Amino acid sequence: MGSERRPGLLPQEIIRHKRDGGTLGRAEIDTFVRGISDGSIGDGQIAALAMAVYFNDMTLDERVALTLAMRDSGQVLDWTALDLPGPVLDKHSTGGVGDLVSLLLGPMVAACGGFVPMISGRGLGHTGGTVDKLESIPGYQVAPDPALFRSVVRDVGVAIIGQTAQLAPADRRLYGIRDVTATVESIALITASILSKKLAAGLDVLVMDVKTGSGAFMPDVARSMALAQAIVAVGNRSGMKTAALLTDMNEPLAPCAGNAIEIRCAVDYLAGRSRPPRLHEVTLALGAQMLVHGGLATDAAQARGKLRDGLESGRAAERFAGMVAALGGPRDLLERPDQHLARADTVLAVPAPRSGYVQACDCRALGLAVVALGGGRTDPAGRIDGAAGLSAFAQIGDAMVAGQPLAFVHARGTDAARRAAEAVKAAFVIGDAPPATRPLVLECPSTPAEQPQA
Repeated sequence: MGSERRPGLLPQEIIRHKRDGGTLGRAEIDTFVRGISDGSIGDGQIAALAMAVYFNDMTLDERVALTLAMRDSGQVLDWTALDLPGPVLDKHSTGGVGDLVSLLLGPMVAACGGFVPMISGRGLGHTGGTVDKLESIPGYQVAPDPALFRSVVRDVGVAIIGQTAQLAPADRRLYGIRDVTATVESIALITASILSKKLAAGLDVLVMDVKTGSGAFMPDVARSMALAQAIVAVGNRSGMKTAALLTDMNEPLAPCAGNAIEIRCAVDYLAGRSRPPRLHEVTLALGAQMLVHGGLATDAAQARGKLRDGLESGRAAERFAGMVAALGGPRDLLERPDQHLARADTVLAVPAPRSGYVQACDCRALGLAVVALGGGRTDPAGRIDGAAGLSAFAQIGDAMVAGQPLAFVHARGTDAARRAAEAVKAAFVIGDAPPATRPLVLECPSTPAEQPQA
């Protein structure tokens, strides 16, 4: 195949063009992505182009072309045959600690008339993964056959599953090479990676939750805003209504982290037993964007009212329960979570070393403590301990008394619990004065040029 390419479309010439600061055309990008998919372009060449993009970036037109080429490298879902009576919506997070919003938001939006085919990922580094959380539910199928996935979306309104091999396969190979060549942080490549999979899912609307802070993939606000704006621009130019919010990840979003522990938190939230304020506000803010952009509400105030009604009426809880049952999980998970979700044999309080106010925490360190307990993977083939994790985090701004718990460690054995407790204690900063407050949610502005194109 390579011998049939025109000289300008040879892989090395495409790499040279980008290396020297040029702008790649659609044909060059299509050719290169096709070579990624069919194996005719080698890992070294893919790495070289990724590094050239890392240093020279891409224009908006290049980013759109790369995103669409990777979308078209595999299956593209089409929901029109189901004649759904509402829009197809989704939300995607760049990842954080205690971020279980997807588990809440999918059922809440479904209760408001949306249809949510949410294709989620596993944990990466210190961040938790929605698929790992769902696998802590006995029997839950994160990889159902396509017919079951479609029927659950149609009948329940929401289905949260793992990424399939058929969606954007070029991205899977490119990401694996980026991961080992120090090119993951390229905004152009991150944008294409996220959006190619979401466009392949056949969405009408995508709302991005771009995290910023010590527990975020991009801790710097300026870089996080640049990523959010890039995703909004490329998503809209690619024909999918796209919006983004920046949300704070300087501390865990929920007061817990760990797979079964976060499922318990989600169940309590949907059942009305506990709705932690930070988690609740971010969920409502993202859900409002989904309903407004999906045409299910005229403005944010009306959208929030509909989301609250879906919660208070119990309809959102019913959607979650229906999804779990339809995908093989227990039918009584909401009523009897303790009968189904694993519990650690050791629970250890982490005492505050002094009195004062929680001024800051190293959110990334808390996520890594969960990984070290077995709640995340240190290698791709590793098994996860669903019961491991942390709960009842102290919040930034809380007044503490010496000895009062900063958190509780859930572990298999006292040695692991003690090691985690030391890491948790080191992650918190306690001072004499309360810290300044920070905004929890920042909206990413769009421009007229970013409106969807046919």
